Amino acid sequence: MAKTDDAACYVIAPDPGNARLTRAVQGVDQTGAVQDISVVEERPLTIFLNRQEIVTAMTIGDYPEYLALGFLRNQGMLRPDDDVTGVDFDEELETVVVRTAVETSHEDKLKKKTRTSGCAVGTVFGDMMEGLEGVRLPETQVRTSWLYGLSHQINRTPSLYLEAGAIHGTVLCTQDQPLVYMEDVGRHNAVDKIAGWMMSEKVPAADKILYTTGRLTSEMVIKTAMMGIPVLVSRSGFTAWGVEIARDIGLTLIGRMRGQRFVCLAGDERLIRDQDPKDAPDEPQKHRRKGAGG
Repeated sequence: MAKTDDAACYVIAPDPGNARLTRAVQGVDQTGAVQDISVVEERPLTIFLNRQEIVTAMTIGDYPEYLALGFLRNQGMLRPDDDVTGVDFDEELETVVVRTAVETSHEDKLKKKTRTSGCAVGTVFGDMMEGLEGVRLPETQVRTSWLYGLSHQINRTPSLYLEAGAIHGTVLCTQDQPLVYMEDVGRHNAVDKIAGWMMSEKVPAADKILYTTGRLTSEMVIKTAMMGIPVLVSRSGFTAWGVEIARDIGLTLIGRMRGQRFVCLAGDERLIRDQDPKDAPDEPQKHRRKGAGG
């Protein structure tokens, strides 16, 4: 876990020094000069629910137990009241088995799907849409000073992105503190790790904010709603269906959050503008991170 003075409140944060997550590769630049480049690792992880093989996800390989729990929870395959008796990771076989006391109500209709690291592929919704029926998130008010402060802290945190690029980040926050910062090659994986941590630690969601570097697509909105988090913030942009779902379920949806700027396309009535954007800290060039597209 990496900590800085700005990010001392993290429970879990990226560790750019973890040699298992990156690899040194030699290449040449546009002039022909030889360079040593740090690139992010990518490995398969197969998730089982009891005896049922569910999915093979491509991941950087950290926090596999949280990823498995969160994926099953966000896909509606594992309910909060299911009695999870164990989460077993086998590094050699690259598998995680999530075990429940009794067979879940979803196992008889599960079919194996393979999810790649390509963010546009995502996952088939299946029961996820059914899980949103009747969902209405708590009408949590959001102060703009919280958003500016959180963005400033997150962007100053050492990360694998700053070390090697080609990776997404997702951060679970309170009103004024980032708590858990997960990264992965796919934004979906990073969100699922957060969901798995929350489920494992029994962390309440109604007062939390979820920050991501990825696009605010329908699936990202659905996953956030499945987690019960009322506010979703991104450095990147929106899709129309993502906005539509957010408005239907009462999710506050904020995108293009960079320095002193942001756009809110759902839940603007819940924003309290208590800080002049001109007084918010801007992003120094060295800490600027592109709003990743995928």
